[in-house]
Formats: sequence, structure tokens, C-alpha cells
Amino acid sequence: MAAESTDKIKPVARNRRATFDYAISDEFEAGLVLLGSEVKSLREGQADIKDSFVLVRDGEAFINGLYIAPYKFARDGGHEPERKRKLLLHAKEIDRLGRQIQEKGLTAVPMSLYFKNGKVKLKIGLGKGKRQHDKRQATKERDANREIQRAEGRARKGY
Repeated sequence: MAAESTDKIKPVARNRRATFDYAISDEFEAGLVLLGSEVKSLREGQADIKDSFVLVRDGEAFINGLYIAPYKFARDGGHEPERKRKLLLHAKEIDRLGRQIQEKGLTAVPMSLYFKNGKVKLKIGLGKGKRQHDKRQATKERDANREIQRAEGRARKGY
């Protein structure tokens, strides 16, 4: 009998452009400081991380541009949809993140937003921006791999 994972992960939002626009070298998992209406809205899947970015300032990490739709049943209008939210990381992780952003010129890109064991988590990728020719190369490789998979599928079926 296989061991079951105790982590229950429910995806909320994903930044599909992150791996296309950036060569991701390192990943971090961070918690978020949220209001109750924000969590309820996230449980309904009402979020967009496409235009968001991570800042490290004064030993703290923040995410800007994360859109969480207003919760329709919230009292007094709920929350501001694109407010700056604090990220919960260990001090060593924040220092490492800030140092690599400053010294190496890397970018901290939000990759996905999800619930893990009932808590909201954000996966942050640390990477370097790809140039246009890098993107074309990645597209060619993806298309070539897709053709190989199709050919293997046809060979197995006896075509």
C-alpha cells in the first residue's frame, strides 16, 4: 500500500506566462497576510496573479498587483482588490531573496496561488527574464517534443 500525502492542495490561480517569460532557477513557498473577505473570495477561485510582482523592502517581502475580487457578501464593501499584501517567509529566505534580486539582477515572479492544508500559499519563482530568441527556442523544443510524443503514440497503435 502506497503512503498517502498529507498535504491537501487546492489550486486557486496560476501564472502561465511565468515559465515562458522567465528562466526559473529557484522557488519559494510563502504564506500571505489576508483579510477574511479575501480568503472567502479565494475559496471561490476569484484571483488573478498575472500582473503581480514581489518586492523586498526593509527586511519584509510584499506582493503588489495581486487581484482578489471583492467578496459579494462582505460587510462595508470588504477589501481593496489590488492592495499590497505582506508575504510570510523566514528571515533567512527574505534575505536570500532580496540579495539575489539586488546582486544578480534576478526577478521574483509569483507562479501560483493555492490552498495547502487550509492555508493560502504563494509559490514564488526566482528567475532571469528570457530574451525573444530564448522564447522561440523554447517553443521549438516544445513543438518537437510534442511531435515525438505523437510519433510514439502512432507507433504503439501500429499506424
